[in-house]
Amino acid sequence: MEQASPTTSARAAFFAGVIGAALALSIGELAAAFNDNITSLVTAIGEFVIDITPGDLIAESINTIGTLQKPLLLGGITIVALLIGGWLGLRGRTQLSTVPVGFMLFGLVGALAASRSQLTSTGLAWLIALIAAAGGAVLTLLLLGVAKRPAQETDSDPVTGAVIVPGSPLSQAADRRRFITFGGAAVGTAAVWGASRIGGTSAAERAREQIISQSATSTTVAPGETAVAAEASTSTVATPAGNFDFIEGLTTRITPISPDDEFYLIDTALSKPQVDPDDWLFSITGNVDNPISYTYEQLMARDLVEREVTLSCVSNPVGGNLVGNAIWRGIPLSELFEEAGIQDPMSMEQQVFMTSVDGFTCGFPTPLAYDGRTAMLALEMNGEPLPIIHGFPARVVVAGLYGYVSATKWIENISITDWDGVDGFWIPRGWSKEGPVKTQSRIDVPRNGARVDAGPVTMGGIAWSPTIGIDRVELSFDQGQSWQEAELANTENDEAWVQWRYDWDATPGEYLVGVRATDKSGFTQSPNPVAPAPNGAEGYHVSRVQVS
Repeated sequence: MEQASPTTSARAAFFAGVIGAALALSIGELAAAFNDNITSLVTAIGEFVIDITPGDLIAESINTIGTLQKPLLLGGITIVALLIGGWLGLRGRTQLSTVPVGFMLFGLVGALAASRSQLTSTGLAWLIALIAAAGGAVLTLLLLGVAKRPAQETDSDPVTGAVIVPGSPLSQAADRRRFITFGGAAVGTAAVWGASRIGGTSAAERAREQIISQSATSTTVAPGETAVAAEASTSTVATPAGNFDFIEGLTTRITPISPDDEFYLIDTALSKPQVDPDDWLFSITGNVDNPISYTYEQLMARDLVEREVTLSCVSNPVGGNLVGNAIWRGIPLSELFEEAGIQDPMSMEQQVFMTSVDGFTCGFPTPLAYDGRTAMLALEMNGEPLPIIHGFPARVVVAGLYGYVSATKWIENISITDWDGVDGFWIPRGWSKEGPVKTQSRIDVPRNGARVDAGPVTMGGIAWSPTIGIDRVELSFDQGQSWQEAELANTENDEAWVQWRYDWDATPGEYLVGVRATDKSGFTQSPNPVAPAPNGAEGYHVSRVQVS
């Protein structure tokens, strides 16, 4: 038998590194699955990327790809990590030390990113990252060893007795089988182990389900009203009478949170915090006479108020769907502030500065909690405890303000601070510090590009100007030369959007239909287009309709 130094094919070395990197990432994901208070390595790096990305670039990504931005970001990070692993595998063909050094450097990046997370202790972040890097390096080295073959060694097949010549098709097939068997066994073991862990529910989910089962109550539906199913089948929310929900394609009066969760989701959290209400405290600190904290049980035991409020994201483009209307139940912030004893509550030089369990921050002027608008610590949404993704166990809802300055999910602290003393997450990224919602309107039906038959056509949509209210909605079929007033549905209050409809006697032709709203202050939307950054989009929403 003739001996020579072993070699490894480039393809095998590359896939050895990819499989090693996959194991390292899997360890990070599994650690997060084991413990609700651990952030996975991929998520941690993604959150770091978000933190350093300019606000206008984030806004553009929301406008372009919407809620796909987060999956695409995490997918991109994963692909890059796998490619780096593959490159390390290739380098390991000639210099094995590159593999452990490279994986440890990669683990260092993950550890630094994870240690920044408010949800993960620094010690755990480093431990998980180092274990993941070591596991990836060890597996890559093992696979490189399995893939090695002597350059000139000859051997015989143990079954047929045929001579196997290194480099021959028979030898290469044997090498591939051995490599695939070993690598497949490693990946399969990790996958089975992971599947056995990830399928479980978090403490937050279990607590929420227990609250639902214990309450098992439903809202009585008055005559003429329709019931919108909420998160669990044991509860319903009454939709106010006089709505236009019967118009096919029109946005419903109350945005469902199940089964498809139509209420928009825009936040900085790549991994939604899983907050166990038994371990959670909500506190009010800062410029107050009596800093105070509440448990979830204490808050739920109070008399809760119920309000229908429309929330909108500042990144919502004209005609966009980053807006939702829900029925919220919670405690007025002014009530909690009275107990904390805010010093000089009507001063515009102070702000309500909020912090989430994941470190997100935002703030708004303190007097807005006292001017009559809905400003509450919300505990329920559409008749159920807040869904995890919408902020369970508690969040803040403030009518008339964009979410980036008010709608703090998974909130844990409100600090009454000086207005100029500290800025929320989005302000240094180029967004306006004050974020009043602008008057907007939208066409839902017919959709842009629709083809309809000549004759009666029912048009419909929504308009909103929270805290001010909508006075009228108008449509133009001749590019603004004339306007036709639409019919408005009943509204519960001026903080919720209003549905509108218009019965159009359509004649053949192509129309660019525009919509505009006038609020109760007398302000009418401007036709001039304005981008969402830095304080909200402006302009008419238009729908191109072909009538034949």
